[in-house]
Amino acid sequence: MNPTTSAPTTPIPAVAHHTARLNGTELHYVSAGTEGTPVLLVHGFPETWWAFHRVIPLLAERHRVFAVDLRGFGDSGTLPDTTTEPTEGASATAAEDLHRLVEHLGLGPVHLLGQDIAGATVFRLAATYPEDVASLTAVEMGLAGFGLEGLADVTHGGSWHVGALAAPGVPELLLAGREREFLGGWVFPTMTAVPDAVTEADVAELARTYSRPGGWRGAAGLYRSMLTEGAELRALAQASPLTVPVLAVGSSGGPFTAGTMSQVADGEVRSVLLDGVGHHVALEAPDALSEAILAFLADIDFPTDVDDQADRRDGDADNEADSEARTRP
Repeated sequence: MNPTTSAPTTPIPAVAHHTARLNGTELHYVSAGTEGTPVLLVHGFPETWWAFHRVIPLLAERHRVFAVDLRGFGDSGTLPDTTTEPTEGASATAAEDLHRLVEHLGLGPVHLLGQDIAGATVFRLAATYPEDVASLTAVEMGLAGFGLEGLADVTHGGSWHVGALAAPGVPELLLAGREREFLGGWVFPTMTAVPDAVTEADVAELARTYSRPGGWRGAAGLYRSMLTEGAELRALAQASPLTVPVLAVGSSGGPFTAGTMSQVADGEVRSVLLDGVGHHVALEAPDALSEAILAFLADIDFPTDVDDQADRRDGDADNEADSEARTRP
């Protein structure tokens, strides 16, 4: 694992830290919880596993929870220069990393959650290795080939940062040495809606790892991948639509996540829309997000409870009908 530039700048929550050498890189991940079915959390941009540090203890009350730093992010291994290894940070490689991690930990199938630019990575994992995945929760997430490319179109409301990150050498030119200013002065103020949800400590912890040498290359790889993989993802969705239960959680993106997932899932997509919350849901609304996830997973893990409740309701209705019939003249 590549060394970080300094020690963590915030108190670390009650999680255990691990590294695993897999698929030609070293992945850093954290774990919490000792009981229940496993949950694997996959961050977006500009995030690391830290994006879930408020959600993890809430989920860990009922589940074994794991949150990973994707290849090139956080305290996982950095990438080589993307101009010489253009596929190194692609979503297909990141999905293979996750498959190897699930296999390494002996976790499968896991309840998988992905957000933001991790969309293609978690979709590929679920579609390519369905035995690894028990369910998929998509949080403010889109897919290339299904409209996400519009995020790069600045003439129609897209954001400049997509092209800047995807252009070889530009993140290092523009952002290296300015990580705290970029994250704390533009990204989070622009993309969050809950006042003070993202603290100075959060920004400092995220900036700590993005400021590593090569610290932007993970994000650059995923955004470059997003701009080129639309046809491939559409073909994958047509050949291997998702068959696992899917929950779509939207906030500032409205129904975009649910609309995307409904196009790649074989069954009904459950949808939750969080009003008054910006793009970074796990940091802004950890309680509401955890509540939605736990309810969704409970219905999957304990389907007999739902059936029993339905049976009881049917039985109560029958008893009421019998009682009414007996009291009629």
